[in-house]
Amino acid sequence: MSTAQTSGLKSFAAAERFLAEVSGDARRPGYVLLGDEAFLYEICRKGVLAALVPDDMRDFCLHDLDLASTSIFDALDLAQTPSLMAPFQVLFIRNLKLLYGRGQKKDEFAVLDAYFRSPNPQALLIFVADHIALPQDLRRMDMTDKERVEKIRETLGDSCGIVELQRVSEDDAIKWVLRESKAKGVVFTDDAARELVDALSADMLTIASEMEKLLLYAGAMQRNTVELADVETMVSAAKQRSLYELTDAISQKDAPRALALLHGLLNASDGGEDAAIGHVFMLAKTYRQMLILNEKQVKDSRAIWQVLWPGFRVAPFAADALIAQARRYRDRSDLTRGLRAIAKADLELRSSPPDKRLVLERLVMRLAGKATESELEAVS
Repeated sequence: MSTAQTSGLKSFAAAERFLAEVSGDARRPGYVLLGDEAFLYEICRKGVLAALVPDDMRDFCLHDLDLASTSIFDALDLAQTPSLMAPFQVLFIRNLKLLYGRGQKKDEFAVLDAYFRSPNPQALLIFVADHIALPQDLRRMDMTDKERVEKIRETLGDSCGIVELQRVSEDDAIKWVLRESKAKGVVFTDDAARELVDALSADMLTIASEMEKLLLYAGAMQRNTVELADVETMVSAAKQRSLYELTDAISQKDAPRALALLHGLLNASDGGEDAAIGHVFMLAKTYRQMLILNEKQVKDSRAIWQVLWPGFRVAPFAADALIAQARRYRDRSDLTRGLRAIAKADLELRSSPPDKRLVLERLVMRLAGKATESELEAVS
């Protein structure tokens, strides 16, 4: 996911400019990463860490905060307080949308204005606004999202750099696959690269993951090319893999990764947000499978076929992963509580909520155990 291979691709330009600025002398005290393109967000995050957060200092200078559980007052207090252990601090602040929810939030914006009038030069604030969808063609942007962007520009635009992470176009995604694979010693044919992008609806996180699998496959076959037939064979279950990756992140209580995978699933779905009920159904099925594996104490894939009946079995590639996920739940009540939360989300989705994506985000946060029930209800 390096930016070395992205030069010249229009979809990656905003991320490249951001990283160049952050790494140089013209760095601003704060930035807002606008957009739900999780792949570009990961490029930005990794680039910031590489430039400003030494590996051996990460525990002391990197702060991942969520406004669902940390107030903006506490976040700014942390940014303003010099660290005794690290010369520089980086704060990623998620759920920026909560600053624009119910109420006028005058006190919150007043303290933000005060901070940026005299910011700590040894701190960088990065606000994550991934509740906004930025299509490649901004003329097709949803009116609600346009209003959200305008509010952010009005309140933070003078203090922070605004980085627009638009969806990666299909053409740029294809060029990225061709360049990245060639740099790793394997040549994708044009048809193979296009099929990979088309099959995964230009979801870059999944494309990058599936490309790596195809590179390994080519290596195992002692070939240095990937053909159209290889993509058709290997990527048929890619979307299903993404679901198991999501439940893996949830079982590890890795909320940022789980949210990124959720956004990837939504972006790759032909029905967009309308596919939300389908995702919830598959989550419920996976949780029921884990509950059975947990109860039967299944420890290897040979036994999984004995406890899961036909029609309720998992894909062969996911068997070991699902067993590992189930074993992380030492208390089966965690799984039953998860099933109740999924059922509640399903009911809410079928009641035509104004924002289906928000329902799924709250569900993932609840399942990952990163927010209390009262905090999650406050997001409603």
